[in-house]
Amino acid sequence: MRALIEDAALAQRGALIGWVPVCLGIGIGTYFACAQEPGLIGLGTLALVVVGLVVMARLVRVAYAPLVMALVLIIVGLGLAKTRTEAMSAPVLGFRYYGPIQGRIVNIDRSASDAVRLTLDQVVLARMAPHRTPERVRVSLHGDQPAAPFAPGVVIILTGHLSSPAGPAEPGGFDFQRHAWFLELGGVGYTRTPVLRLAMPEKPNIAMRIFTMRMAISAAVQAAMPGETGAFAAAIMTGDRSGMGQGTLADLRGANLAHLLAISGLHMGLLTGFIFATLRYGLVLLPGVGLRWPVKKIAAACAMLVGAFYLALSGGNVATERAYIMVAVMFVAVLLDRRALTLRAVAIAAIIVLVWQPEALIGPGFQMSFAATTALVAVFGALRRFDYSRLPAWSRPILSVVLSSFVAGLATAPFAAAHFNQIAHYGLIANLLCVPLMGVLVMPAAVLAVCLAPLGMWAVGLWFMELGLRWILFVAHTVSAQPGALSHVHAPDWMVLPVLALGLLWLILIQGRLRHAGLAVVFLAGVLWQQSERPALLIADNGSLIGLLGPQGRALSKPTGSSFVAGIWMENDGAPVAQAEAAARDGLLQQGRTTEAQVGDWRVLQVSGKTALAALVGCGGADVLISNQDVTERRPCAVFDTGRLRRTGSLAFDVSKTGDLVVTTAHGLAGERPWNAGQGPAIAPIVLLAPNSKRATAAALLSENYAIDQ
Repeated sequence: MRALIEDAALAQRGALIGWVPVCLGIGIGTYFACAQEPGLIGLGTLALVVVGLVVMARLVRVAYAPLVMALVLIIVGLGLAKTRTEAMSAPVLGFRYYGPIQGRIVNIDRSASDAVRLTLDQVVLARMAPHRTPERVRVSLHGDQPAAPFAPGVVIILTGHLSSPAGPAEPGGFDFQRHAWFLELGGVGYTRTPVLRLAMPEKPNIAMRIFTMRMAISAAVQAAMPGETGAFAAAIMTGDRSGMGQGTLADLRGANLAHLLAISGLHMGLLTGFIFATLRYGLVLLPGVGLRWPVKKIAAACAMLVGAFYLALSGGNVATERAYIMVAVMFVAVLLDRRALTLRAVAIAAIIVLVWQPEALIGPGFQMSFAATTALVAVFGALRRFDYSRLPAWSRPILSVVLSSFVAGLATAPFAAAHFNQIAHYGLIANLLCVPLMGVLVMPAAVLAVCLAPLGMWAVGLWFMELGLRWILFVAHTVSAQPGALSHVHAPDWMVLPVLALGLLWLILIQGRLRHAGLAVVFLAGVLWQQSERPALLIADNGSLIGLLGPQGRALSKPTGSSFVAGIWMENDGAPVAQAEAAARDGLLQQGRTTEAQVGDWRVLQVSGKTALAALVGCGGADVLISNQDVTERRPCAVFDTGRLRRTGSLAFDVSKTGDLVVTTAHGLAGERPWNAGQGPAIAPIVLLAPNSKRATAAALLSENYAIDQ
């Protein structure tokens, strides 16, 4: 048995580099899953463990050394995440602010409500010391605003509302507080008053110059190509999506064409591939050059430089960084006369991204981007063994497009479903109709437009580009409008994606027959997803909205207000409907400003407003009281008012097999971390014992520390 294990381990030695980013990712994921922030003593102990493991790796048998080094890499990954977290430390608002806001525009995009949104740095807030002022804030613009476009680097002043970034809309959901921490966003809000320009840019740095160039190109493209087509063109040329409407984005997602909008591997590959091919074959046509100069390497170097400029111009999100690292590794391989597209190149790209931005691991961009790339390289690498000479020459490109679209779509589908709760059934057809056009028309036309811009003739390239983009938008609208184009799935438990990813990576990276064990792990992930259950009752973190799961779906307590939270709940249930439709469902008993929900044998009462709360006698016969006001007097039930909800975050109620009411808090699942430190200690799930229990009662929750006798 020992010999078999050692032989299997030794058989993996040629492919071990693929496991380096996997082990780093396990360490990074472990850090973000921690319920408490690792302290200096713990980190120091882990550092000593790393030293001991490195020494051990030199002493153990060769077959076991990779396992020891895997533990080292896992600990290193945890340390990378901790280091990055500390490096991004910045002040976060601890209260709701209303007043003047001054800052410099460093980013322009759109919110989920389709409002223009400005990110500001060099922030100045009234009556707030500089050391407590957030490094950056983000403000959505509503109401009447200046007709002139907002220019990068301009210092503006406005009167608006700001608050700290919100926690998860439900326990275990997307943690915007953590996301904002790594963006250095210490406050988010909105304004309904006009924004005033206070000062013009002064001595911009390189980053600001690139941002200014990016927005200038975007504005010029949209001026020359009005409408959604121009906004699409600006998005794929500069990464600026501020001109894209939510309807167009929804159509692209519904047809599984949203990846054409994000500057990722497709765009970077098409652009650098076009530059490489054009320069290589163009230089060969020059008399004597092809025989005397290394034209292939010259073309590779130039394509790499163009890709670097495109990366800087696009704003440098994770997908674009990964794409550029991939093409850079590929062209470096060309310069070194090595094979370009290998799993080794994918692994190197993943290592660089994880070291540079460890937090990217838990985002959908990283997961979907590397899932597609890894699957494509693995599948096309395996197909090198097959002889395609018997196929007609005209059919080979078509087969490559069909196969690549199918493989990429299949690889990204589970991650897209987990993050966005939807599956596009006609995505393969839409991609077959659009992806080839991106390669043969849209991206070459964009390069042509840029080359002709100094001559004032870039309209020629934009005209051809517009033809292709109009077709893509037509396909997106047509496909997404078809009956059954989309289906929805409920959100999985937190362990599903890690198990699924490990199973898929096992299938690809392990050598020999042992790789088939990955199928069992993938099957286990599917079973876990199928068994994932949604909470019986959800409570918003401000106490103003509750949602009860019933036979018709989740019934909401009000048809308007808290629409963002309501939308997330419905999407995670896998049954997105309009809030008004969900509010019309049976299940909740509403009388005036009070809403009653029955969860098992437990009665939960939600009260909105001061007047309704003052008129309530005790708890109205309920076991749990939810209020969007501060409850100052003791009441004979478990009370969650605004003060406690600020500390707990959103709530999820479920009934255990013994009839107890289990209350899970968003802050409890997220843990006490730097990005939510203002909420205080994390609170473990609270258990209200069933009425037939002779021990603690729900009234024990009235204590400040939620002490429950369990």
